[in-house]
Amino acid sequence: MSLLAGYSSDEDDGPSSNSNDTFGLSSIPVTKRLRVEEPPSGLIVTAAPDVLAEDPLHQTSLVLRPTDTRMNVNIPYAEMTLPLQGPENPFGDRNRFLNQNALAGHVEEQSMTEHAFRQQHLTHSILGYSANPSVDPNAPAVLGAFEKAQANGFATIDLIKAPRAEKKELKRKRNTRGDLEVVDGEGAYQGPWATWRGEERQDTLPEGVEEAEEEEEEEEPEEEVQVRKAKPKRGAPGLESSVFHGKSLTDYQGRTYMSPPISEAPQLQSEAGSQETFIPKTCIHTWTGHTQGVSVIRLFPNTGHLLLSGSMDTKIKLWDVYTHGNCLRTFHGHMGAVKDVTFSNDGRKFLSCGHDRQMKLWDTETGQCLKRFSNGKVPHVVRFHPDEDKQHIFLAGMSDKKIIQYDMNSGEITQEYDQHLGAVNSITFVDDNRRFVTTSDDKTIRAWDFDIPVVIKYIAEPHMHSMPAVTLHPSKKYFAAQSLDNQILVYSTDNFRQARNKRFAGHMVAGYACQVGFSPDGKWISSGDGEGNVVFWEWKTGRIKSRLRAHSKVVIAHEWLPHESVCDPTLEPFSD
Repeated sequence: MSLLAGYSSDEDDGPSSNSNDTFGLSSIPVTKRLRVEEPPSGLIVTAAPDVLAEDPLHQTSLVLRPTDTRMNVNIPYAEMTLPLQGPENPFGDRNRFLNQNALAGHVEEQSMTEHAFRQQHLTHSILGYSANPSVDPNAPAVLGAFEKAQANGFATIDLIKAPRAEKKELKRKRNTRGDLEVVDGEGAYQGPWATWRGEERQDTLPEGVEEAEEEEEEEEPEEEVQVRKAKPKRGAPGLESSVFHGKSLTDYQGRTYMSPPISEAPQLQSEAGSQETFIPKTCIHTWTGHTQGVSVIRLFPNTGHLLLSGSMDTKIKLWDVYTHGNCLRTFHGHMGAVKDVTFSNDGRKFLSCGHDRQMKLWDTETGQCLKRFSNGKVPHVVRFHPDEDKQHIFLAGMSDKKIIQYDMNSGEITQEYDQHLGAVNSITFVDDNRRFVTTSDDKTIRAWDFDIPVVIKYIAEPHMHSMPAVTLHPSKKYFAAQSLDNQILVYSTDNFRQARNKRFAGHMVAGYACQVGFSPDGKWISSGDGEGNVVFWEWKTGRIKSRLRAHSKVVIAHEWLPHESVCDPTLEPFSD
């Protein structure tokens, strides 16, 4: 292995410049070297960025890299302000791309209610046109079938109504259901499977085929077809029933539950309201049996040893108060929620009404439905006439703003009181039963003379609210009305003026028809509220004396036992 080494001294004749060009920069071509010129002395103003003094590559476009700190080309101003050049858009519709601000098209922010959107959507899907929600003045006003929209006056589908004659022609009519007794042939029972008129099935088979089928049918033995009748619903008109829950209808002396239990409660012989009453504090009994909220309860007249309750589960139940505290009888007579029940003066009969638009008269002892009444509207309240000689007459407040007077002997409507502007909620007899007071959803109180359909007193103020429940004071000089602005207002029964010094507030009943109650001696006034409490006020002072927790939900109804000095309203109210 040999090593060659060269040595040169200053005395040699070799090129001395190589010692100053160690990296060989002098051998690079001039065109690839950076030209750096030192600026002359003095202040230099540069209006353009630092660029190369020459463009040896003749570049015509500005090409930069992220790491570049200099521009290789200084573009003239005239070239930067040139208009767009080049071929047109090859996709054809040039305006669409100019107005396009999203990948799928033009998007505008709009505010539209759900009802308006639904109407436009239905109009476009059914009629084929809809209004254009665009704010662009150049956009068309209608999208879709413009001729059809112009023929309909650019109206949406909810504003287009066909004439009545055209509706009758277009409306399909179903054939009769037929007779249940007829199995086959003309007039046979078809029920809900009856065909529509004009859509009867026609046989198009050849005559030979029809004859062969008829021959085969003749050869086959005829089988009896049993038509199953639809099971009627319990409580339908004409199918009312009741169930007795006790062991025996009579006791050892032959007495039914209609007789008051004098041995267990001797105080029932005294006059109602003769003893002083006090506010209850504890719950001593609870009745259970209804599967839904209880809307109304009524005590047996005079004695109060029986309790009648109507519920939203369509059932009416009769309960024992003093003996065992159990359910005595269940009445099945309504197909909708029970709205109101009321006893006659002797308690032998009671009326009930419900959301099935039926009013029915029941025998309390036997549980038999004696009569039924209906005018096609929903009854909200029913009341017997309190006079003994008018127990065959009752009034019903209806949802069609009328109070209807029925004669149960004939079953006919004898009078109509039609002045209210809303559904009637309460009926209260005053002035020795010669007059009665009604309240309605129209936020008014109206007084009537019995059997005269003319309003004798009209109470309406701008600040008044609806009063769904009214109760008469034991002295019969006042009646208290539950107002939905969370207060109880009191009115006189002789001149129907409001007693300004009698106002009871402090409870929450907005939205609920909570019943008002009076103690038998008239000392206390009570009401349920929406939070499950029973609130007690003193009648004279109007102060809240007690607030009793009765239920977990709203207390709609409550009653005071007429012969108890300490009555527990928690026995009576039921949560809705």
